[in-house]
Amino acid sequence: MSGPMSIAGIIERILDKLSGSSLLAAGLLLLTALGSALIAYWRTAERKSFREFFDFVFPNEIVTHPSARADLLFWITRKAIMPFLMLPAGVTFVVGVGYATNRTLAALFQVQPPLFPGPPGAVTVVIFTATMLIAYDISYYLYHVAQHRFPFLWELHKVHHSAEVMVGITKDRVHPLDELMNRAWDGVIPGICFGVWTLLSLNLVEVTIFGVNVYVMRNILMMDFVRHTHFKISFGPLNNIVLCPHWHQLHHSVDPRHYDKNFGLLFSFWDRLFGTLCVPKPDEDFRFGLMERGARDYQSLSGLYVLPLKKMWGHIARRFRRRASSEPTRSPQP
Repeated sequence: MSGPMSIAGIIERILDKLSGSSLLAAGLLLLTALGSALIAYWRTAERKSFREFFDFVFPNEIVTHPSARADLLFWITRKAIMPFLMLPAGVTFVVGVGYATNRTLAALFQVQPPLFPGPPGAVTVVIFTATMLIAYDISYYLYHVAQHRFPFLWELHKVHHSAEVMVGITKDRVHPLDELMNRAWDGVIPGICFGVWTLLSLNLVEVTIFGVNVYVMRNILMMDFVRHTHFKISFGPLNNIVLCPHWHQLHHSVDPRHYDKNFGLLFSFWDRLFGTLCVPKPDEDFRFGLMERGARDYQSLSGLYVLPLKKMWGHIARRFRRRASSEPTRSPQP
C-alpha cells in the first residue's frame, strides 16, 4: 500500500510543479526548436521529405556519439543534484548585494528609500526590466571572458567546451561549481543595479510575457537550446544586436582563429565593443571539442564532475608552492 501511495505522492509533486507558466515556457522552447529545425532544413535540403527531415534533426553520427551520451547522463544527474545546490543561490546573491547597495547609498546621500513610494508605472517596470537584463548580460560576458583567461576557472569551463557534438541539452553541460560561482558573480553587477532601483521604488516587479518571467523568455528568444545544436540559425541584420545561434557555435570551434571569440549571452554588441567578435561565413561548419591531451577523458561522469576539480586544485596548489618557494628564508637570529 505504501508503495503506490509514495509513487502517487511523487506524481502529485511533479504535477504541482507543472504550472501553466512552466508548461507555456516548455511549449515555447519546443516550438522554437522545431521552427529552427524546419528553417535550417528547408534552407539546406535538396530533397524534402519527413524521413529526410528526421535524419537532419537527429543525425546518427551525432545522437550516437559518446559526447551525446555523456550529455544525457550529465543532464540527468545534474537535474537531480542542482536543486539542492542552487535553489537559493541566484536570488540570495543579488538580493544581498542589492540590500547592501541600498543601505550604503541611503546613508551616503542621507535619504530614506523609497524615493518614489507607491506602485511603479508601466514605463518604470519596462525600464527596470531592460536595465536588469543589460546588467545580467554584461555580468555574464565578463565572467565568461574570465573563464577563458584564468586557468583555474578554465578547468571548470572546459566541461562545457568538451562537448564534441551539440545536442541541445549541451547548454546544461556546466559543472555545478562553475554555475555556483557564476551565480555568485551575478550578484555583483545585477545586485548593484537592483539596489539602486530599490532606492527609488520598493514595489518593483519585472515584466512578464503571457505570465512567463522575462529571464525565461530571454533564454527562449536567444535560443540557448538551439544554439547548442547543429542548426545554423542567423538573425540577419539583428545579429548586430542579438547573438544568433550560429555565431555562438563558432565560440565552441576548435579552430584557433575562433578561440576566445563571441563570449556574449543575449547581446552581441559587447563582443563588438571589446574586440572579441568573430563573424562566421554563412553556413560555415565547425568542429567542436577540446584540442588538448586527455580531451576524451571528459566523456564520462567522473571526467565531467571529478576531473575538473582535481585539475583546478592542481593549479591552486602549484601557485601556493611557487609562492612558498619564492619567499626568502630567514636565518635564525643569534
